[in-house]
Amino acid sequence: MAISNFRLFCCRLLLLLPLLACLGLFAPSAHADGGAPQLAYVAGTDQGVTVITIAQRRVTGTMAVPGNPRTILLSPDGQWLYVTQPDLGRVEVLTAKTGKAHCSAKLPGQPSLLALSLDATMLFAGGQGDTRVSALNPTTCAVQRTFETHEPVNGLAVAASTAANATPSTPNQLWIAGSTSLTVFDVTGQLLGTVPIAAGPQHISIPSGFTAYVTTQQGTLVAVDLNSRRVIGTLLSGGQFGAMDFDETTGEVYVPDQAHNQLDILTPVTANGTTTPHEPARVLHVSASPISVAITSDGQLGFVALTNGQVDMLDIPGHSIVTTITVGGTPHFIITGLYPPATSVSSHPTQVDTSSPQIINSLFMLVSMGLLVVFVLGAGWFFWRRR
Repeated sequence: MAISNFRLFCCRLLLLLPLLACLGLFAPSAHADGGAPQLAYVAGTDQGVTVITIAQRRVTGTMAVPGNPRTILLSPDGQWLYVTQPDLGRVEVLTAKTGKAHCSAKLPGQPSLLALSLDATMLFAGGQGDTRVSALNPTTCAVQRTFETHEPVNGLAVAASTAANATPSTPNQLWIAGSTSLTVFDVTGQLLGTVPIAAGPQHISIPSGFTAYVTTQQGTLVAVDLNSRRVIGTLLSGGQFGAMDFDETTGEVYVPDQAHNQLDILTPVTANGTTTPHEPARVLHVSASPISVAITSDGQLGFVALTNGQVDMLDIPGHSIVTTITVGGTPHFIITGLYPPATSVSSHPTQVDTSSPQIINSLFMLVSMGLLVVFVLGAGWFFWRRR
C-alpha cells in the first residue's frame, strides 16, 4: 500500500511540474526602474520639463517644474534629475521617474548652470548673477562649499585630475568660465590656476582625455590643454554656439551652431599634436536653430533641442535626422539617460526596433509549449499505466 501511494505521489508531482514551468514561462519579465533608461529630458518646455521615450520617438510625459528651468542633469543611476530654476533662485532635485521633488537649495545669483562630480557625490551650481559657484550634496541639497571666481559665471564643467601621480581617488577639477578667463579649482577648494580667454568664455565641454572645448561670446570655439592650462588654438569662428556634448566612443564633440542651423562635429584634439585638425570634420544640418545637444551613451543616437519648441532625433552613424518631435515652449537644455539600457535585447539602437527579438521569443514560446504538451501527455500515459 505504501509503494502504491508513493507512485501516486510521483505521478502527481510530474503533472505539477509542467504547470509550474508554464507559470515561469508566461510571468512578466523584470525591468530596470529609475526613470532614465530609454528617456530624454528637455528643460524649458511649456510644463517645465518634457519627457521623450526614445523607443517610441514621442513625448510620453511632462513634469510641472516652475522657475524657468535651464540646465538639467541626471544621476548616473538615473534615479535623480537635477534642475536649475533661475527665476526662483533655486536648484532642485527631482525623482526622475515621477518628477516629485526630493530636496532643494536656495542660491544667490539666479543659478542656471550645473555640473556633477565624476563620482556623483557633489553637485556644482552657478549663474551669471553671482561670482560664486556652490557645491551641493546631491542627496540632501546642503551647501558644502563655495568657489569664488570674482567674475560672473558663464559655464561649468568637471574633469578628472591630470596630475602625473593622480589616482581614481584624486580630487576632480572644477572648470569655471567667467567673463574674461577660465578659473580652475580642485573640488576641495584649492585654486589650481586660470586661463585667460579675451573673447569671453561661455560653454565648456570636457570629454575623456586632456582637452577642454570652450565656446566664447564672440562666436569662436577654442581648445584648451588641461595639463598646461593654455589655449591650443581656435577651432571654430563666425558662429553662435550652444551647449555641447560628445560621443563617448569616438571622442567627437557636437557643437550646436545657432547662426547656421547646424551641428559642427569636431575631431578630438590632442595636446601633443603639432597642428590642430581642420574643423569642423563635418556638419549636420538640423531643422531649426539648435540650442543644446545630447548624444546617447552608445554613440548611436543624438537629440537636438531647437529654439522653435521641437527636438530633432538623429541617427549618428547615418548622419541624418530620424524624426522631429514637438515639445513646445522654448527649450534650453536636453539630456538623455542610458541608452540602450542594460536590460535591452536590441543590438541595433539606430533603428530603435525590437521586432527581431520579439519573433525569436515567440518561436521559443511555441517550441516550449510543444515540449510541455508532450511532457504532460507522457506523464498522463505513465499515470494511466501505473493505475
